[in-house]
Amino acid sequence: MASDSNMDREMILADFQACTGIDNIAEAITLLELNNWDLVAAINGVIPQENGILQSNFSSEASQTGPYGPHNQSEATAPEPSAPPSSASASTSASASSSSSPPSSSSPAFCPVQPSRHIVERQSRMLNFRVEYRQRSTEVVLEEASTIGDIKSILETELQVPVSKMQLKGWKSGDVSDTTVLRSLHLPKNNSLYVLTPDIAPSASTSQSSAQQGLSNQNYLLVISHREAQRDYSLNFPASKTIQEVKRNISDLTNIPVRHQQWDGWPASASDDSMTLASSGISYPCHHLTVCRRSSPALTVDQTEECTDVHMVSDSEGDDFEDAPEFGVDESEIFGMGSSSCRKSPMMPENSENEGDALLHFTAEFSRRYGDCHPVFYIGSLEAAAQEAFYGKARDRKLLAIYLHNDESVLSNVFCSQMMCADSIVSYLSQNFITWAWDVTKEANKARLLTMCTRHFGSVVAQTIRTYKTDQFPLLLIVMGKRTSNEVLNVIQGNTTVDELMMRLMGAMEIFTAQQQEDIKDEDEREAREMVKREQDEAYRLSLEADRKKREAQEREEAEQVRQERIRKEQEDEREAIRLSLEQALPPEPKEEGGEPISKLRIRTPSGEFLERRFLGSCKLQVLFDFVASKGYPSDEFKLLTTFPRRNITQLDPAWDLVEAKLFPQETLFLEAKE
Repeated sequence: MASDSNMDREMILADFQACTGIDNIAEAITLLELNNWDLVAAINGVIPQENGILQSNFSSEASQTGPYGPHNQSEATAPEPSAPPSSASASTSASASSSSSPPSSSSPAFCPVQPSRHIVERQSRMLNFRVEYRQRSTEVVLEEASTIGDIKSILETELQVPVSKMQLKGWKSGDVSDTTVLRSLHLPKNNSLYVLTPDIAPSASTSQSSAQQGLSNQNYLLVISHREAQRDYSLNFPASKTIQEVKRNISDLTNIPVRHQQWDGWPASASDDSMTLASSGISYPCHHLTVCRRSSPALTVDQTEECTDVHMVSDSEGDDFEDAPEFGVDESEIFGMGSSSCRKSPMMPENSENEGDALLHFTAEFSRRYGDCHPVFYIGSLEAAAQEAFYGKARDRKLLAIYLHNDESVLSNVFCSQMMCADSIVSYLSQNFITWAWDVTKEANKARLLTMCTRHFGSVVAQTIRTYKTDQFPLLLIVMGKRTSNEVLNVIQGNTTVDELMMRLMGAMEIFTAQQQEDIKDEDEREAREMVKREQDEAYRLSLEADRKKREAQEREEAEQVRQERIRKEQEDEREAIRLSLEQALPPEPKEEGGEPISKLRIRTPSGEFLERRFLGSCKLQVLFDFVASKGYPSDEFKLLTTFPRRNITQLDPAWDLVEAKLFPQETLFLEAKE
């Protein structure tokens, strides 16, 4: 039963290939398996008919004959003339017929049912084309009997591009023309093409979208003027940043909630805060904006300006509110550092996700409180600051100064205004230190700092910071990088003077300088060793290269000798073959008693030997030349001369006989090499 099933499938496969013209057996089997080996369904799936001709005709025949042929001669209808089935189909059909039923006079041999010739001609394969043109994609489906011009006609309607200005590219075969029939290109079912229109300039919208796409990978410099503080911020933002995100960042810098911000300078096209900077229409690469707090109707102008430091964080949608701090007397008012009707904004926002943004806010707030003369705070993570301070060249390394601020300490304002902003301290820190800052006023920020210190300096440093009380802040930690671990040289508390602070900084610098000199010496020695090693490696590499070149030259020379020897041997073999063929082609030496005129020739070779032979007087000179060549003296290398008078016989006509050449009845000749 299994063999009968296999035979049936072979017959179905042969009939399917004959009807569809699919030569690939694997593809044909796949299509048949998708249709459960239903021949009619598989053929209609590959060759869809508009009016169901194949379905009706083939189904009617199938209903009469069964899937494999007529049951008897009376029921089978004679098909129209068609191409004969393949040999494989015929053989499998015959074997299947013989195995399925015994031969009888009323049951003819099996013949697979084939559609009529006019039906086969109408069964044209459909091809799918995906055509790309200027960020547009168009799908075109055509019969393979169509031409390339038909595709262009369809594209002319879809793309609004004249056929005369359209170049259709992507064909895998050679040159094609509009009259080329698709069937002749032997294309797969799915194809990808693209259209070029060099004579048509891109539209304004296309250029604009391309320009915006190019700008989306750039950065914008926004120069934002804070009107109340009379301060400018120059900030770089990627083009993918939204206007809403820019406003939130400015809220952190100016402490103006997004819903209270009033902007000037945005173009009219920037109507939605969800728009990116690339699509907002602002000037590239630099754009100027102005921001201020929107006046509240419940407050007078003076009251609004007085309370610009109220810390209210919100976005434009009104969600994610934080509890506003209570209004009260500022700590600085108690200690004579000034007065304000509103509480100061924090030095650093709480729970900031990005350390760089937190440091940017810290720097802006520090400048607003204590002026622009202050140490240059490193904008970035603590890890990045330590990397720049400790892990460069030994000559470029610096100490790391970590400034820890706490607004709840009574010493913060005095330390910042009188020590951190002193010209001498600022200059000394800028030249010899990488200064990094953090605000530990909020517990969340303090916990984050302790985590960072534990990761980079160990738990001892974190525990030391944890033991300091609030009234001992601010702190200035002096950290030096060492080979295996980082070391905290000094912790300077807020209750110090400028002179004492400078002395402690200089003391730390002396320790660092001594360590740095050792590191420089070790680094120089290591670089010297590495230089020697590199020179040795280079010398060794050059030696290997020279040996390799010498070996290659020797191999080339040996190969050339072998080649020359092979050529010489081939030439000798060729000469020997020619000599043997000439020797075999020579006529036999005539006898003296033959009665015919005989010429006796004696030939002296360049080595001094003599060649003697009898020739008929009627023999041609060519026979003489062949005889000499058969002895190893071809006429293209040697010339045959008479003794006296001296004549060059090789220059005579080879068709002359010996009598005409005056080499009768006897003559002595000699061979001489040609120059």
